[in-house]
Amino acid sequence: MSAEEANRALLVEDIVAGYLPGVNILNGCSLRAADEEIVVVVGPNGAGKSTLIKAIFGLLRITSGRVMLDGFDITNSPPHEVTRRGMSYVPQVDNVFPSLTIAENLEMGGIVNPSASAGRAEEMCVLFPRLGERTGQRAGTLSGGERQMLAMARALMSDPAVLLLDEPSAGLAPAAVGEVFDTVSRINEEGVTIVMIEQNARRALALADRGYVLESGKNRFDGPGESLLSDPKVAELYLGGAAAH
Repeated sequence: MSAEEANRALLVEDIVAGYLPGVNILNGCSLRAADEEIVVVVGPNGAGKSTLIKAIFGLLRITSGRVMLDGFDITNSPPHEVTRRGMSYVPQVDNVFPSLTIAENLEMGGIVNPSASAGRAEEMCVLFPRLGERTGQRAGTLSGGERQMLAMARALMSDPAVLLLDEPSAGLAPAAVGEVFDTVSRINEEGVTIVMIEQNARRALALADRGYVLESGKNRFDGPGESLLSDPKVAELYLGGAAAH
């Protein structure tokens, strides 16, 4: 990676982290996402995928290694500071305020970086027209797919350069899963770098510029998404069948 790329990318180097002192979930995990890439992280349950996202965003303390965003070291920075630096995070669950309306949820998404969110609500209603049609509806009455759309829209209110997504298709009906992946592509086309943890590994890797396979908190495989899809070892161990051709 060139110095110019490093200054424009999310760079995660050899991070070690866990939830309890002395018990590490991540054991030297690395990742890079160049400007406007879609990067996907897959692997078996317990591999450390969600832990990785939380550590990157400052929700979990890193004991060694570093996280660089746009040339700045953000290792162990608090989430509000990470957001101001240009990165947003959509957790897998509890990612909207159910008692608030769509409009109020969007407003909450701009609180950390209000200067960036001016006029963003209108842009979100264009990007997510179904939400724009019902801004006064309470989030708790939305379908699972619609909630996921709102969660992404709320995260985009701060105008991030990088968006972290944790299992965005989890628990959704097949039609909603397709819509989520289409939305991820549209967000990326708007110039946002995407780093996504995803259980639907085949579909996610097909979308990815770059993919990572984690196992026991370490990188097991990495490379272009299509290369990982066509790798027989990756397919046998992690994709549940034959490699794509």
